[in-house]
Amino acid sequence: MFNEMLPVKILKNIDEEYIEIIKPIIANKEFIKRKLYHHHENRSVYGHSLMVSLKSYHVAKKLGLDYKAAAIGGLLHDFYYKDWQTEEERKPLLESHGFVHPKEALENSKKIFPNLIDKKTANIIKRHMFPLTFIPPFYYESWLICFIDKYCSLEVFKTPKEWYKYVGLKKEEKNE
Repeated sequence: MFNEMLPVKILKNIDEEYIEIIKPIIANKEFIKRKLYHHHENRSVYGHSLMVSLKSYHVAKKLGLDYKAAAIGGLLHDFYYKDWQTEEERKPLLESHGFVHPKEALENSKKIFPNLIDKKTANIIKRHMFPLTFIPPFYYESWLICFIDKYCSLEVFKTPKEWYKYVGLKKEEKNE
C-alpha cells in the first residue's frame, strides 16, 4: 500500500538494546496494523512511529534521559484506532484528529500494553501534540517526543496541495 522506505540512516542506528525495548510492541498484531494507516503522504503510522521512537531513543540516551520511556512513548504516540485520512465524517475542530488522537493512542496503549505504560510514558503519549493538547508536557522525555514528532512530520511541506487535510479541512468535490 505504501511505497515506504525508512531512511538508511535510521535503520543503521537500530541497536540490540533498542530492539529489546520495543520488541513486545513491534511484534504485536494490533500495532502491525498501523502499517496500513496513512500518516503523511507515503509514510505509514508504523514507519513514522518507528522513526520518532528511534530518534527519541538516541537523543534521550545522549542527554541522560529515560531512553526506554522515550523509545516506548515514541512508538505508541500515534497508536490510535483508525486511519483518520480515510474517514469521511466531518467533525468540529476540537473533535478532529489532531486534538483527539493522543487520548485515543493512550487508551489503546493502556489496553494493549498495560505493563509498558507508566506515568511518564502516558504523559509522552497524551501530550505529544502540544500546543493542540493545550496542557504542556510534564517530563523532559515528553517534550523530546513532542519536538521529534514535529520534526519527523515536516515531510508534509513537500506536498503543498495536500496541506488542507493536515489542518482538518476536506477537499471540496468539483461538480461538472
